[in-house]
Amino acid sequence: MTSDQGDKGIDGVDPGVPPSGAGCVECEAAGGWWFHLRRCAQCGHIGCCDSSPAKHATSHYRETGHPLVRSFEPGEGWYWDYATNELYEAGPELAPPASHPEEQPTPGPAGRVPADWAESLR
Repeated sequence: MTSDQGDKGIDGVDPGVPPSGAGCVECEAAGGWWFHLRRCAQCGHIGCCDSSPAKHATSHYRETGHPLVRSFEPGEGWYWDYATNELYEAGPELAPPASHPEEQPTPGPAGRVPADWAESLR
């Protein structure tokens, strides 16, 4: 990642913004489920990954133009740039928490994941 703002940080990253919650905003509202979670590095929106049925993280990028997401999975700190289709193994630290709670299952959330969830990954 490179900075287009000099010493102000990386364009598209606001390290002070906390995540919007512990799960995908849209899936939570609709009673849906997700496979993995992604966090918008600019506004903190939590959306589900492209392996999830609804792909809300990508939809958020298309709606807002916010290009950078960070994994919101425990133990992961990589970034993805939707604008350039580039993976970054590391990047700036964001406001805590860095992931969904470890006790939250993957896929999740508990009680809403269908028994045949793995079939949707094909």
